[in-house]
Amino acid sequence: MSERFLAIVLALTAMLFALPTSAQVQQVKKAPVIGYLTLASSQRQNEQTFERGLRELGYIQGKNISIEWRFAGGKVDRLPVLAADLVKVKPNVIVTGSGYECALAVKNATTTTPTVFINITDPVDLGLVKSFAHPAGNITGLSNFLLELPGKQIEFIKELMPRVSRVGVISPPLSTAGTKMQVKELEAVAGSLPVMLQVIDRQEQAESAFELAKKNRIDAFIILPSALLVSETQRLIDLALQNGLATIYTNLIWVERGGLMSYGPDFTDLYHRAAVYVDKILKGANPADLPVERPTKFELVINLKTAKQIGLTIPPNVLARASKVIK
Repeated sequence: MSERFLAIVLALTAMLFALPTSAQVQQVKKAPVIGYLTLASSQRQNEQTFERGLRELGYIQGKNISIEWRFAGGKVDRLPVLAADLVKVKPNVIVTGSGYECALAVKNATTTTPTVFINITDPVDLGLVKSFAHPAGNITGLSNFLLELPGKQIEFIKELMPRVSRVGVISPPLSTAGTKMQVKELEAVAGSLPVMLQVIDRQEQAESAFELAKKNRIDAFIILPSALLVSETQRLIDLALQNGLATIYTNLIWVERGGLMSYGPDFTDLYHRAAVYVDKILKGANPADLPVERPTKFELVINLKTAKQIGLTIPPNVLARASKVIK
């Protein structure tokens, strides 16, 4: 055997060993794909929390999973196209954030791809699931629904301002059962305090809502949760400050941006727990058998700088219950 021929044989052998085995190729192909649809414009704290939850369960982006992100940039009309695009990727599971519009878009795009929604008030009324205990389809997830939440918010306002007599409520359109129940709970608690309640649904512009508040001598505001309000967050906060109105929100993000107070579910916990649903589905669980979970953690967040700006002193008993105080 010539030295030249031997060199060629050794080179070919090295090349064969360098090629991935069929088992390795198959393993790469089987890396699960997670689709993620949101109204946000880019990854925020919520999405980062979800990804952290996956890492804690052993799923590393780019190594043993692939996450296909789709951002609608606050444009609801883009959701159907983005949802259909995600389905074409053939993900193992789709996750939706930012409220019910994303989940409905995915529901209309597929009846087979397992889907996990996050942060939806009433998935039963929306037709996403048959019931909280038995979803009975390809969709399940985590609800932010707690009937008593709005009542607690108005009680906090009464503690902050014992002489409050009129409270305004900026609400998403009063079309879903979840919103109607929240407003009904608010009315019941307001009547027992007693406090006069004025509900302003999202057919009003932000400026119009505050002009109406001024005209009707409203003392404070409650902002009910709605993905449709995400793009107006800063404007609503600024208007509340300009009008010197104590305003309570559901999400701490509003308070971190200058809002007075928030009381609601720990949204970080919801997005973190969503990773557990994904893990169960990737391991073979059927979404139809995974009950929809309600929030288990709540937090009271207070912005003392904002309180000072509107001339409000936070009572010590309320401050003592705060999960987080921004100074």
